Amino acid sequence: MTIAEILRKMIAYSNGNIHDIDHLIRVWTYAKTIGELEGIDKDTQFILEVAAIAHDIACPLCREKYGNTNGKYQEEEGVPLTKELLSDCDMSESQIERVAYLVGHHHTLQEIDGIDYQILIEADYIANATENGYSRENIENFMSKIMKTESGKRLAQDIFCL
Repeated sequence: MTIAEILRKMIAYSNGNIHDIDHLIRVWTYAKTIGELEGIDKDTQFILEVAAIAHDIACPLCREKYGNTNGKYQEEEGVPLTKELLSDCDMSESQIERVAYLVGHHHTLQEIDGIDYQILIEADYIANATENGYSRENIENFMSKIMKTESGKRLAQDIFCL
């Protein structure tokens, strides 16, 4: 399956929730941009983009089950949902496992173990900061302590006029 087909599948899964759809498209766009600017290999770029599209797959379930979309709940509930979503997407088992791992850790800022994970964290943060109006201090703190890619930092500087 292509990225476009997986994106369409995730949009359909979002069941008309415009906020969720806009957010996943925003995170995917930032992740795609950072990954391409960083020059990551084609396979890692694919995993990154699929993870960016699916990263908040658990939000509808978490709203229903817990009454909120707490990051830890998203991580716990997201892994099996991601595996189910991707089960018929012509991806290898190792690709699906890596995407599920990334979805299951996208709120965990410690022990980031790959460029795909790093970029997903950066892209999700930038999207959340734009959507929620994070303070300049918060953004600068995240950039200095968590962001590692030069492309992510430049993108955040351009977006937030830093």
